[in-house]
Amino acid sequence: MNRNTILPITVLLILVAAAGYMLLNQWAAPQQEEGKLNVVASFYPLAYYAQEIGGDKVEVSSLIPINSEVHSWQPSIGDISRAEKAHLIIYLGAGLDHWIEDNLLASISTEDKLIVEASEGMTLLESEGHEHEDGGHEEGDPHLWVSPHTAIRLAEKVAEALKEADPGNAGYYEDKWRTLEQRFTSLDQLYAEELAPYSGKAFIVTHSAYGYIGDRYGLKQHGVIGLSADEQPSTAALALIVEEMLEEGARAIYVDPVYSDAYATTLKTEIETRTGEPVTILRLYLMLGPVDDLDYFQQLETNLENLVLGFGGQS
Repeated sequence: MNRNTILPITVLLILVAAAGYMLLNQWAAPQQEEGKLNVVASFYPLAYYAQEIGGDKVEVSSLIPINSEVHSWQPSIGDISRAEKAHLIIYLGAGLDHWIEDNLLASISTEDKLIVEASEGMTLLESEGHEHEDGGHEEGDPHLWVSPHTAIRLAEKVAEALKEADPGNAGYYEDKWRTLEQRFTSLDQLYAEELAPYSGKAFIVTHSAYGYIGDRYGLKQHGVIGLSADEQPSTAALALIVEEMLEEGARAIYVDPVYSDAYATTLKTEIETRTGEPVTILRLYLMLGPVDDLDYFQQLETNLENLVLGFGGQS
């Protein structure tokens, strides 16, 4: 193969790789269309709300790539440049995307843009599942998007932000918001109805990100690791979960498919060895991006089905 042949092949491979990246990360940085509101969200759930409510009036992108660990992510120069061009920047707050305040906003001009913290005014849970009295972000659980009951308030804040940033299309955004609000309300009611028979029961997760589900629907969350998914559990922590599973009679372990199921497999083997009973590993999505051909809302629905299945009910 001569040099003249190698060069076109190399260029082709680069183009194919770039196209694949853009397809997988559709929320990353769409081309801005003239006349549309440019919305930059810190991560996927907020971008999903903005797209559902904004419809064809907005161009939405997410700073954190889909299905990435959000706690320790940091923006690049390119991300800062993208935020500089936005009309509206939406971040969660609650200590999750602290880099927005610490790094990004200090690096751009904010005079011509609306900056919205979606969790502002919401009462957070502590990692143990108890409410933090002053709603402090440093000690509270930021995973507000995992429960329909708290997610609806985040989405409402996004709707308000869109109407403020683009008042000419406020009626359009209001109509789209009411449709999404009804979906959340109906799903919250369905969660309450289908989980009511299992009130007081425990569900075992590898990542303690589902406290708002437990708090709202009367369940007890036991997690192998804490609020941050990049923690490493100790042997003592795993042993404690084993004892809790034995005490509670729990025979299902929930994992998010984005993360490793190694801890769940370890627990499954230990419980099955000690009891002779089968243990099921089920998916409980953290909703950080489309997975298994499911978008954010479909993952919320599937989470309910799998919770009921894990408790022994009919999904």
